[in-house]
Amino acid sequence: MTKTKQPRCYGGLRVLIAGGGVAGLEALLALRALAGDLVDLELLAPEPAFWYRPLAVAEPFDAGRAHHFELAGIAESAAASFTLGGLASVDGDARILRTAQGAEIGYDALVIACGALPRAWLAGALTFRGPADSDAFRRLLAEAESGSVRSIAFTLPAAGVWPLPLYELALLTATHLARRDKHVELALVTPEQAPLSLFGKAASDTIRELLSEHGVSLHTGRYPARYEAGILELVPDQTLAAERVVALPRLEGLRMPGIPQDADGFIATDLSGRVRGLASVYAAGDITQFPIKQGGVAAQQAGAVAEAIAAQAGAAVQPHRFQPVLRGLLLTGGAPRYLRSEPHGGRGDTSTVAGEPLWWPPGKIVGRYLAPYLASHGGLELQPPADTTGALEIEIDLPADNPT
Repeated sequence: MTKTKQPRCYGGLRVLIAGGGVAGLEALLALRALAGDLVDLELLAPEPAFWYRPLAVAEPFDAGRAHHFELAGIAESAAASFTLGGLASVDGDARILRTAQGAEIGYDALVIACGALPRAWLAGALTFRGPADSDAFRRLLAEAESGSVRSIAFTLPAAGVWPLPLYELALLTATHLARRDKHVELALVTPEQAPLSLFGKAASDTIRELLSEHGVSLHTGRYPARYEAGILELVPDQTLAAERVVALPRLEGLRMPGIPQDADGFIATDLSGRVRGLASVYAAGDITQFPIKQGGVAAQQAGAVAEAIAAQAGAAVQPHRFQPVLRGLLLTGGAPRYLRSEPHGGRGDTSTVAGEPLWWPPGKIVGRYLAPYLASHGGLELQPPADTTGALEIEIDLPADNPT
C-alpha cells in the first residue's frame, strides 16, 4: 500500500508542482515569494535530489562536478510539502493527479515541470546526457591520450536540443589534449547555420573563432544520418571520417494520459504557461513545445506561470507573459564567455558576448528566485575561475533547518 505524504494546510489555493528540476523549483520559490500564505504548495518529484547538471561537461576533465542536494530541504525552506513519486496521469475534470506509485493527489492548480527524457539517437555514438556519462567520456579521453583514437566528431540531432554543451565538450577536449601535446582531429557538426546562432551574430563569430583557434573543424547546416565503420554520414550529402562520435541526446516528453501532447510528447501552452484545453493546468520547462530547451528559459517560463497562479490565488501581482532572454555561460578550457541575447526582442541582433558576468549571480542556471536561493542557502560560489581547466566546483550544503 502506497503512503502519500499529506501536504501542509494553510487554507490557500492548493498548488501541486510536478517536477524537481529548474522549472519546478523556480515555480515553487516564486509562488511562495509572490503569494505567501495564499497558496498551499506541494512538490512532487520522482527522485529525491536536484542535480546542478550544467557542470557535468566539466566532470570528465576534473574541472568541475555536478553537485546535487535534497529536494525535501528546498521544499521545507519554501514551507511546502514534498512527495516522492512520478507523474503518471491527470484527471483534469476531477483535478486529480495520479502518480506512478498509485497515489492520488488533488489540486486547485497544477504545474507540470517534469522535464524531458534524453534519448540516444545515433547508433555507435557516445551519447552524453550528463553525470551518468562522465566515466564513458573519461575513457574516450584516455584513448585519445594514448593515441588509440585519432579523430573525434561532436554532433547534435536535427532539432530539439540545447547546443551549448556540445561546444563546451569540443573546446574542453581540444584544450585538454593540447596541454598534453596530443594531436587528435576534432570536428563539430551542427544543423545550425552558424555556431550557437540562437545567441546572434556576435556569439557566432566568437565561437567560430574559438573553434578555429583550438583546431576544431566546423560543419554547419548538417546533421548525421548514420555512423558506421568510422564514417559519419551527414545530411545534406557529405561524409566525415571519425573514429569516435560524441552526440548530445534527442529529447522527448514523458507520456501523460489526460494531458494533450504532440507526437514528441511535448505540451502546447500559451505565453502564461496555461495548457491548452485544460483548466488550471500549467506547464513550464523542457516538457513544453517551446523549441529552446535550457535551464534559464525554463526558469523564465516558470516565472510567468507563478505570476499567473499567484494572481489566481488573490495576490497583488500583475502577471507578465513569457518573453525569453537567453543567457549562457560557455566553458572553453580557458577564460569563460558570457553570452546574452533576446531572440524575440524585435530590436534586431541583441547578441552580447563578454569575458565578465552579464548577470548576477553569474551561474550556469539563471533564475530570478532559484539562482539567489542556491547562492544564499547553499553557500554556492557560482563564478568560475578565469581558467576553467583548474578546479571548478560548486559546493552545495543545505542545512537541515533552512530558514523560510
